[in-house]
Amino acid sequence: MILACHNITKYFGEQRIVEKGSFHIEDREKAALVGINGTGKSTLLKIIMGELTADDGEVILAKGKSIGYLSQHQELNTGNTILEELRTAKADIIELEKQIRSIELELKSLDSDELEERLKTYHLLTEKFELANGYSYQSEIIGVLKGLGFSEQDFQKKVDALSGGQKTRVSLGKLLVTKPDVLLLDEPTNHLDLSSITWLETYLQNYSGAVLIVSHDRYFLNRVVTKVVELESGSLTTYLGNYSDYSVKKQQLRAARLKEYMNQQQEIKHQEEVIAKLRSFNREKSIKRAESREKMLAKMTPVEKPQEETSAFHLELSPSCTSGNDVLSISDLGKSFGTQNLFQHVDMEIKRGEHVAVIGDNGTGKTTLLKILNGLIPADHGSFLLGTNVHIGYYDQEHHVLHSEKNIFDEISDDYPDLTNTEIRNTLAAFLFTGDDVYKQIQDLSGGERGRVSLAKLMLSEANFLILDEPTNHLDIQSKEILEEALNHYSGTVLYVSHDRYFINQTATRILELSNHTFINYIGNYDYYLEKKDLLNQLHAQESTRKEEMVPSASSNKLDWQAQKEAQAKERKRQNDLKRTETTISELEERDSAIDQLMAQEDIYTDAGKCRELSEEKAEIQKKLEELYELWESLAE
Repeated sequence: MILACHNITKYFGEQRIVEKGSFHIEDREKAALVGINGTGKSTLLKIIMGELTADDGEVILAKGKSIGYLSQHQELNTGNTILEELRTAKADIIELEKQIRSIELELKSLDSDELEERLKTYHLLTEKFELANGYSYQSEIIGVLKGLGFSEQDFQKKVDALSGGQKTRVSLGKLLVTKPDVLLLDEPTNHLDLSSITWLETYLQNYSGAVLIVSHDRYFLNRVVTKVVELESGSLTTYLGNYSDYSVKKQQLRAARLKEYMNQQQEIKHQEEVIAKLRSFNREKSIKRAESREKMLAKMTPVEKPQEETSAFHLELSPSCTSGNDVLSISDLGKSFGTQNLFQHVDMEIKRGEHVAVIGDNGTGKTTLLKILNGLIPADHGSFLLGTNVHIGYYDQEHHVLHSEKNIFDEISDDYPDLTNTEIRNTLAAFLFTGDDVYKQIQDLSGGERGRVSLAKLMLSEANFLILDEPTNHLDIQSKEILEEALNHYSGTVLYVSHDRYFINQTATRILELSNHTFINYIGNYDYYLEKKDLLNQLHAQESTRKEEMVPSASSNKLDWQAQKEAQAKERKRQNDLKRTETTISELEERDSAIDQLMAQEDIYTDAGKCRELSEEKAEIQKKLEELYELWESLAE
């Protein structure tokens, strides 16, 4: 055990955060702390770090062990560059290196006695430097920065001038380079793109210390953690396994508790009916029996009814009308900002009912594409065409569709003046805005609250083509599941940008990856994308080379949907041909072996005609096998 919380209790006034909560983390263990928004997960991390004081209980850190903490919001104003900021995490090693270099310069001018003394010091320092992996610290820092999405051109940027998300990435990098024995990470993937999240997963899986993570990224938790600690209604419960294991076990436990509760309620009702009947007989024996049953009932330990899952909003998306089959057609679309080329010569079509996810690294132009389709910014060249009866509903991750000077109620009523006050309040109540909450100013709302207002407007729009930019940002896991269910039952068309791989896996029927200034199409969910990415990238490169050789003016960045479908069909045919070839080879080899056995039998080798017949068959088999071996080799390549 390296870290333990024992009987932790914390209240803010009347609000209970946790009461007599306990859990522990073993050395090298990777664990998650989960719970809906507002339950107090970040508060518990601050209690562990000593930034907040618990009302009762204690936090125990193993003797001699260090702990590091990444909070959601970072205030870095050190004047350092990004590279200099991470180097501060290796200040002790850098100081050792300076001392070693200083002694190396001194050695030339020392006499024998001084030289011997300084050499002893030199050897001690170099040994200490080697034990601290001093020779690799610079490559380690650069590897972490690149893994978190910083390019070498970014290394010299001043930390003070970075955005909040970039500062959080710098702080995460600095913490990883520091390598404490226990890592506490509060939403570490919030500002990372997919490739950086994948890198962080691998890093944490191989991390030599223990890790406790607060995250709403279920895919990330599934790949990293082996234990889940749930904070719910002030109680801490530990589940072994990853997030999916926890989710299944939680539902099983809840179902079992609900069944136990219902069985007890049924038993109580039955006993009360029996008692009432016995008393109605109005005889001494029956009354005594009734009293006996009442005593038994009074001693029964009541089973608490499991809490209803009412903490998430309720979302139903219904298009007002059905669009034509062709929803969106994009032709030769391109966009650059100065010298930064985002994408060029984009051609694609989206059909009615498709759920299309756009993925790619930060800064590649995903959000820009959505803004072009919504008419917020112009394309440099090319065009797009919406189909018949297509009505767009837009969800903006920065919530520019909201008006900061308005309150929530006016935000809805001004856009939908035909709604009554009751209808507006009912809609907002479904998104957890009740009572005076509806009069909160938009500018005073948290990111999660703004997201819920935007989703409420989206629901009321009755659009049949939803364009969503990071719709799961700031949503807790339960709310994400509500949104997933709503989209999966939505009969319209969806185009969205997301870094949430679990969400993509649950809702996408097609993925567009923005890479190398073009979109590569994958027909399937995120798991299918991972499976086929390498193969399709290779086919894409071969197809581009072939097109360049045949038509020099053709763009090497084009691989439209039809071309990929043809490539996939070609690959399926190759696999089938390969399987048939292997089966034929196996059958012929078995026959060849059988002929050898036959020719060893006396009644065969003494029959010249039969021997000749079998020899000719064997020769023919050998000839066919040679051809099939060559065919198999060609297909296998």
